Amino acid sequence: VQLQASGGGLVQTGDSLRLACAVSGRSFSSYAMGWFRQAPGREREFVSAMTGSGQSTYADSVKGRFTISRDNGKNMVYLQMNTLKPEDSGVYYCAARKWGVDNLTPINNYAYWGPGTQVTVSS
Repeated sequence: VQLQASGGGLVQTGDSLRLACAVSGRSFSSYAMGWFRQAPGREREFVSAMTGSGQSTYADSVKGRFTISRDNGKNMVYLQMNTLKPEDSGVYYCAARKWGVDNLTPINNYAYWGPGTQVTVSS
């Protein structure tokens, strides 16, 4: 499984961005997919995830502002980010969860990672 995130950029506070993650490999619809982010000097943190059947979850810090979605026919997962804040800045990574685990939020539950895309929100 290979992943490639795109869509990052430099925006201002209150703007929107849509990240996309292209996934290659078989059985995409069976993988739960997640988005994580990492700011300089900080640990990588969970942002949002969605199961193959469409169940989603979000970090408290992004609830109501971010929306995850996926297109199983195109092997794509998206993260719509609205009302961006400077604290949303960081490198955003998409990841595919391991099979056989249930929890969507722990970083260690994800087996496959893309190289990340930079999001910078200026104040």
